[in-house]
Amino acid sequence: MEKNRCAWVNLNNPLYVKYHDEEWGRPVYDDRVLFEFLVLEWAQAGLSWETILKRREGYRDIFFDFDVQKCSELTDIQLEAFLKDERIIRNRLKVFSVRKNAQVFQEIQKQYGSFSDYLWGFVNNKQIVNHPKALSEVSVKTELSDMLSKDLKKRGMSFVGSTIIYAYLQAVGVVDDHTEDCFCKR
Repeated sequence: MEKNRCAWVNLNNPLYVKYHDEEWGRPVYDDRVLFEFLVLEWAQAGLSWETILKRREGYRDIFFDFDVQKCSELTDIQLEAFLKDERIIRNRLKVFSVRKNAQVFQEIQKQYGSFSDYLWGFVNNKQIVNHPKALSEVSVKTELSDMLSKDLKKRGMSFVGSTIIYAYLQAVGVVDDHTEDCFCKR
């Protein structure tokens, strides 16, 4: 018998099903993984998440498995070379933002001890569990994503608009927006 899943999941794409079932909405506290999802959300801006999932391994290879230190030290020559690699989205602004945003990420780590402490501090270390009955009830941005987006922009990050940040919060489990009929709803 097939499990009920959130309506946005393309059941014909095993990669997407696996992502939904094993990652989306599950709390993440590891800074490397939190940085990975930021990079992927930046890349996704204006595109489908399926497009990014297909390229995830390419991003891992190119960006040193999302090692924030190594990403912060990328040279213009390296970034230019990445723009030729078909395994990622070859948008100049998005690719070059990885270095700058990694540097901001590190500044946050220094200030808060970890990016995780910074991020989870916005919700007093408690996951927000929403109870949408249908996809139409899931927000695309909230007061929380507005606040986090504004703070990240103030610190110098790019590609961190409120909608991108809300998708990020969902991806890393700060927010659980699985619909009530989804087997992943805890």
